[in-house]
Amino acid sequence: MPQVDDPAAPRIAVVGATGAVGGTVLELIEDRRLPYRRLHLVASARSAGRTIRVDGRDHGVIPLSRFDFGTVDAALFCAGTQVSRDWVPVAVAHGALAVDSTSAFRMDPGTPLVVPQLNASELGRRPAGGVIAVPGAATVPVVRVVRDVERRWGIRRIVVSTYQGASGAGHAGIEELQDGSRTVLQDPQATVPSAEFSPALAFNVLPGIGDLLEDGSTRQERELADEVRKVLGLPGIEVTATCARVPMVSGHGAAVWVQCRAAVDRAELVALLRALPEVTVHDGGGGPTPAALGDPDRLHVGRIRVSATAPDGFWLWLATDNLRVGGALDAVRIVEELLARGAL
Repeated sequence: MPQVDDPAAPRIAVVGATGAVGGTVLELIEDRRLPYRRLHLVASARSAGRTIRVDGRDHGVIPLSRFDFGTVDAALFCAGTQVSRDWVPVAVAHGALAVDSTSAFRMDPGTPLVVPQLNASELGRRPAGGVIAVPGAATVPVVRVVRDVERRWGIRRIVVSTYQGASGAGHAGIEELQDGSRTVLQDPQATVPSAEFSPALAFNVLPGIGDLLEDGSTRQERELADEVRKVLGLPGIEVTATCARVPMVSGHGAAVWVQCRAAVDRAELVALLRALPEVTVHDGGGGPTPAALGDPDRLHVGRIRVSATAPDGFWLWLATDNLRVGGALDAVRIVEELLARGAL
């Protein structure tokens, strides 16, 4: 709903409001009619002075360095990991509850890592550290489909291969892919921009995302495995991942192999997946694609295959809008849950 005078409604700041995730948060606040008493749009100094319209009102963008976090009840951080590391403690020190969409605090033992459909019970009270973390956009679809599988058949091993669009690197990544694609189409021999993606992403697939670690995995692959274990509360489960960047503007796809502790019946598996909240099962055909999801606020599942040679294992294909599912939507839903539980 639009801005209200109800003193029970929260005062909210969106940090990184001009970015890809922050802009989606503002769209969802409007679409889902989240009640608020005040809404502050905060970003870097270069965005100061911009005006963004939300719920029929114009909101000026405030530079982060000048924003007073003592004026808000909740601050939604969407501006990048380093910004969160620097400014979340400031927000908390001024009394604001921080909902952080970056990797800065996900593995902090005192910070709840929340997927509202799975562990909303974590939101019954304000966390002692003042921070609630949102898992990565590649993690959220995986944990949402395997939690009930683990309860039914047990899980020995999860293998994930993700195919992630340019929007995971924000507006700059999207613009570089678009510019590079135009450049290649005009002159295949031309030098392609590669500031955000190296090598260049246009008409290419990059076999890793994030810094390369000593064991050959990337930081995002390590984070995905750690986040899956934390959300599921299964610190000993085996999780391995390969995260690739693909030349589409936005959206995530993932192939997931799950090896269980007992043989899996496919019909029962399909029924279990259909019963999950906010999940659409595409049983048959080629499966869903990130470019044609239908409802972008749902997790789409297809290519459901129980192995003929290893009946305790199965494959799934997941497709999501990464800016919404596992990003902005989870952050907004966390605020909604906090309000419903009287914890904000």
